[in-house]
Amino acid sequence: MADGKVSESDAVNRLIGKIESHNSAEDDSSESSGAQYPQDLRSVLVTSVLNLEQLDIDLYRGTHHWVPRTRRLFGGQIIGQALVAAAKSVSDDLYAHSLHCYFVRAGDPKVPVLYQVDRTRDGRSFTVRSVKAIQHGQPILICQASFQLLQPSPLQHQFPMPVVPQPEDLPTVEEIIQRYLSKPDLTESAKQGLNKLLATEVPIEVKPVSPAQFYRHVSGQPRRLFWARARGHIGEGNMKLHCCVAAYVSDFALLGTVLLPYPKYKARFTASLDHAMWFHSTFRSDEWMLYECDSPWAGSSRGLAQGRLWRRDGVLAASCSQEGVLRVKPVPENSKL
Repeated sequence: MADGKVSESDAVNRLIGKIESHNSAEDDSSESSGAQYPQDLRSVLVTSVLNLEQLDIDLYRGTHHWVPRTRRLFGGQIIGQALVAAAKSVSDDLYAHSLHCYFVRAGDPKVPVLYQVDRTRDGRSFTVRSVKAIQHGQPILICQASFQLLQPSPLQHQFPMPVVPQPEDLPTVEEIIQRYLSKPDLTESAKQGLNKLLATEVPIEVKPVSPAQFYRHVSGQPRRLFWARARGHIGEGNMKLHCCVAAYVSDFALLGTVLLPYPKYKARFTASLDHAMWFHSTFRSDEWMLYECDSPWAGSSRGLAQGRLWRRDGVLAASCSQEGVLRVKPVPENSKL
């Protein structure tokens, strides 16, 4: 439920952010195109995270693959699994077009999650499903998902996609970390923090457009951009599955955008309150998509973040909004690397 990137220690964030000042010589020699996955290497998001076990009609059980350092369940996992459960109850000619979720309790990473589907409405054009994610006999998430029979329309428009470097020209998060681990003047505490990040098996590959801003090394507008894709192969055809993977990705680093203008504060506690998503066009979640995140408002210990997922060809694939709790504390003035 909490945004994992927000909880990075300030020292590690500042350390990683310094990579921008070393871009010119090192980026030219780095292999920044990312791994190419053979078709027999299935994405763990398909084989494990989003592969629910059916217990009864409209009742499923999901397990966990990656747990953030907060030791609470990743909100994107619960959203993605809830959408998987809802999609299993609709016909193949219906496609997810929106979902609206409320996080009502923190998830327990030590036990599986049950997903109970209510077939709310079956219409001619739109079908609605309600899903409860349950642990210890109580709901931790309530989700409503709507599916549509695709219909042509002369009304078509969208905002233009931001102009950014292509993913082949940018390093992955792992490459940025490895680059810093090779530096002889790195402190032992920083090495431990970076190695913990490398050991975390996040099923998403990320390439920040601006590493310094992504890791809050510099203050600025509440906006960040990064390329993202699922690790491993998913393939074409199953658009419902790609929507479920995109729902998983959409919660990654979104709420942390609220903190970007405030380098003098760090998160003491963060948690997602609600999450909404709209799917606009077909896409493949195992191919690079640009995630554009911004925050139009913060106040009353809450923050609102919005995201747009863009295909590489400039087509807007999905949009999302999320509000969360952010309780902060000042960064000590004498804190040093």
